[in-house]
Amino acid sequence: MRVVVGAALVAVWGNRKNYSHRRAGFTQSRKVRKAREERDEKGWIMARQRRNLRVTIGLGAALTFMLGAANSARLCAGQNPAAAPSNPAASNSTPPPSHIDPKAQQILDRVIQVLGGPAFLKVRRLTTRGRTFSIRDEATSAYAPFESYFEYPDKRRFSYGKSKPVILVNNGDQAWELDQMGMTTQLPEQVRRWRVSTRYSLENLLRLRIHEPGTLIQMGGVDFVDNIATQSLDMVDAQQTQVKLDLNRQTLLPVSVTYRVHDPETGGWNDFADVYSEYKNVDGVMTPMHIARFIDGDRVSEVFRSFAHYDDDYPATYFQPVR
Repeated sequence: MRVVVGAALVAVWGNRKNYSHRRAGFTQSRKVRKAREERDEKGWIMARQRRNLRVTIGLGAALTFMLGAANSARLCAGQNPAAAPSNPAASNSTPPPSHIDPKAQQILDRVIQVLGGPAFLKVRRLTTRGRTFSIRDEATSAYAPFESYFEYPDKRRFSYGKSKPVILVNNGDQAWELDQMGMTTQLPEQVRRWRVSTRYSLENLLRLRIHEPGTLIQMGGVDFVDNIATQSLDMVDAQQTQVKLDLNRQTLLPVSVTYRVHDPETGGWNDFADVYSEYKNVDGVMTPMHIARFIDGDRVSEVFRSFAHYDDDYPATYFQPVR
C-alpha cells in the first residue's frame, strides 16, 4: 500500500514538475514573442519614419528645384546683395531658359495644333466687330457695338458706340482716348489693365510667354469650368506671375486663362480670368467669338464677336494719337 501511495506521489510530483517546466516554457516563449513583436513594431515604425523622411526629402528637393529655377533670374540679376557682382554690367546676365514639364510640353504642342498650328503662330493682326457689354453687380450696365483692330503683341485701335464712338488707341506703353470732347491720355488704371490683359491674352500667352526665359510650366489638375471638364496647366512666368490655362479635356481648346497680378495702387492682388468659348475656324485659326472677363471673381465685361478676319492691312497711323 505504501509502495502504491509512494508511486502515486512520485507521479503527481513528476507531473507537477513537468507542468511547472511547461508553464515556465510557455511564460518564457510568451515573453520572447512579446519582445519579438515589440522589436517588429519598433522596426516597422522606424521603417515608416525612414520612408516619410525620404518622401519629405524628395518633396523638399523638388520644391528647392522649382524655387531655385524660379528665382534664378532674380539671383542672376544681382538682387541678392551677398552675391551681387562688383561689375554692374555683369548683373544683366541672361536668365535661365524656360523649364517645361515634358508631359506639359506635349499638351502645349497639341493645343497649338488644335488652334491652327503654323497658321495660329504666324498671324500678325486680328480685325473683329461685334458687341461689347459692361457688367456691374452681375447686371449689364452698358453695351455698344465695337470695331477692334489689333496688331500683335501690343497695339490696338478699339472704337465703341454708334453715332459718336469713343476711340481707344494703345501702342505699347502709350495710350490715348478720343471722344466728343477731344483727345486725352487714358487713365493709369485703364492702361494697367490693358497691359495686363494683353500680356496674358490667349495669343500672347501661347506664342510669347511660354518661351520667355525663367518660365516654369507643369501639369495641373482637373476641374470644371462653365460645366466643361478641363485639364489645367500651371505656369509661373518670367515676372513671377502665377498663370493657369484650363483646356477642354475632349478638344484641348482653351477654356480660360487665369492670372494673379499685383496692384501697385492698393498693394494687394487682383485675380483676372478670361473665359473663351464659341470657337470658329477663321482663316485656318480656331478663334473664340465670345470672351468673358472676370476680376476678383466678378464678371466685368463680355465681348461677342460677329466678324473676325486675320492679317488685314492697316494704315500706318492707326496706332498713333487720334486727331
